[in-house]
Amino acid sequence: MADITVTEHLLLHQKKTPQATGQFTGLLYDLILSGKSISQRINKAGLLDILGGTGEVNVQGEDVQKMDSIANRIMIYRMERSGALCAMSSEEEADLIRVGPEFPRGDYILIFDPLDGSSNIDIDINVGTIFSILRRPAGETGEVRLEDVLQPGYQQVGAGYILYGPSTMLVLSTGDGVHGFTLDPGVGEFLLSHPNMKIPEKGSIYSINDGYYRYWDDATKDVVDWFRTTESKDGKPYTARYVGALVADFHRTLLRGGIYMYPAEKRKPDGKLRLMCEANPLAYLAEQAGGKASDGRGRILDKIPTKLHARTPLFIGSKEDVEKVEEIYARHEAKK
Repeated sequence: MADITVTEHLLLHQKKTPQATGQFTGLLYDLILSGKSISQRINKAGLLDILGGTGEVNVQGEDVQKMDSIANRIMIYRMERSGALCAMSSEEEADLIRVGPEFPRGDYILIFDPLDGSSNIDIDINVGTIFSILRRPAGETGEVRLEDVLQPGYQQVGAGYILYGPSTMLVLSTGDGVHGFTLDPGVGEFLLSHPNMKIPEKGSIYSINDGYYRYWDDATKDVVDWFRTTESKDGKPYTARYVGALVADFHRTLLRGGIYMYPAEKRKPDGKLRLMCEANPLAYLAEQAGGKASDGRGRILDKIPTKLHARTPLFIGSKEDVEKVEEIYARHEAKK
């Protein structure tokens, strides 16, 4: 395979990707540059005394890790200067970040989790940056309103993640399939390594934090029990795998198939994962790769966010496995 960079790939697919304008390509270039900077710091985290927490708590009520704060600053600094954005939203910031008049502004909105699974850095497990790209509604001018940002996931014009692990990998879709690019440290470029990624129709792996079993409702318990006791496509039991970092668990699901589940709980009836910066971009990738993403009762990408940090349950992965979850939930609903 020829060494095709991300930018070259976008240019080659421009006819199929209308949003691959100079502004959009510039946005992705700065996203990639941010990812390279974050990757370098993660690789040296143990040497630079940037492991562990800061002692602060973020808007989500979670302990802030040092690398959370560093990754967030890198993303905001780089992206507000890209010239492609009018606004951003970070998982680490309570409010919408509007690009100020001191910087050139564009037509796009970036929603991101700067470092998903950051507590895993201390034990050298994969973490990642997740991002969602929206376009500001046509005809809107002046200061960006919150209503301009609260768009359903199907209106995304691009989404992806950067996985920091044994290699650093960018997984991206701009509406023409899902493509993976691996960072070659020798040339400092992300090169196409996984073209046209596809999720198998049915998998053999289920991924969930089983420690919360006692907090689930009966429908969710039945869902998990089904995967525990049913044979997979190869005639063997489903295998349980759970990393505890959303990007890492989803990346495995994308490549191997199966299902990742983060259901609602009695303590968290709306779910825990953030709709706009976590569930929507991964749901976009899943559908582009032939998979499916649901909250157990309906399509993730159809959900209309009511606030910047809205939460949702998430069932994502192989189409047949996600449909089995919806079938079990529907059966319970019918009994009520």
